[in-house]
Amino acid sequence: MRILIQFTKRHPWLTNVTIYGSLFASADIVQQKLSKSPTEPIDFKQTAKVGLVGFCFHANFNFFWLRFIERTFPGSAPLNVIRKVACDQLMAAPITISAFYTGLSLLDGERDVFKNLKEKFWPTYKTGVMCWTVFQTINFSVIPPFVRTAYIGVCAFLWTTFLCYIRNRDINEVTTRLLHAVPNIRGKMAFPQDQDDNKPADK
Repeated sequence: MRILIQFTKRHPWLTNVTIYGSLFASADIVQQKLSKSPTEPIDFKQTAKVGLVGFCFHANFNFFWLRFIERTFPGSAPLNVIRKVACDQLMAAPITISAFYTGLSLLDGERDVFKNLKEKFWPTYKTGVMCWTVFQTINFSVIPPFVRTAYIGVCAFLWTTFLCYIRNRDINEVTTRLLHAVPNIRGKMAFPQDQDDNKPADK
């Protein structure tokens, strides 16, 4: 473990970008495994495209963005953490979401490379704000700067699984499934007294 930390400190760009790009591609494989039947093969061409976008753009962007924002608002004081998270969601998030949808549309050879972006940007962005506000608060509060891109890569693994799922489906279908999922989750989390209140009264 000590050797890995030393290597990361000596070669921060190589380590962070490689980990980030690998996790980006792995997220697409997981998404395909979850959404396809067990007999359907993995589309490794699609995985390669996702990995290429992740490695060439997202990994490098996050590596330099995180360094820039740390220099702008140094340290982990609460006010600076809030500033970093706000800047990340208002400036970086729209860029990375746009790059994901347009980058993959370009690699897929779609005629309208902005179609997916126009349809899915706002639902994706609103979901991302809820997730990444938590991820980045942890990142800027307790994660050492030299491994922040790798940490974001782990978070991006979960996020990219969601992005790949959304990209390959109609946004109305995704919205409908989410709306159906919320009441089911709330029902399972109901307290016993709440469930008793829903029972018909004894005659």
